[in-house]
Amino acid sequence: MPHLTYVGDAKIGRRANIGAGTVFVNYDGYEKHRTRIGDDARVGSDTMLVAPVKLGKGAVTGAGSVITTDVPAGALAVERSEQRVVKGYRKRRDAEAGAKRKKSDTEARAKGKGAH
Repeated sequence: MPHLTYVGDAKIGRRANIGAGTVFVNYDGYEKHRTRIGDDARVGSDTMLVAPVKLGKGAVTGAGSVITTDVPAGALAVERSEQRVVKGYRKRRDAEAGAKRKKSDTEARAKGKGAH
């Protein structure tokens, strides 16, 4: 499995670590912007760095974050919604889909078209 990352216009400091799946989002539809990563910074996997943005020396981003503002030296930036767990979701959705499919098949047979 490759370690895929897209680096747009960027300056990356010494010993910086860029996690797998990181994207340097540098084009806003009109202009390209630059991202600056300081020495010893650590960018978590699956991070989107929306330029123009700067990560200071030793800054860290949490995996899965979308970073849109500068991160000061030595700071941690984490951006994400709180995870929700919806118990019973799959069973309910499968039942709803089955009922919808059954209704559609019944209506099609009533119209003489047969099941799809």
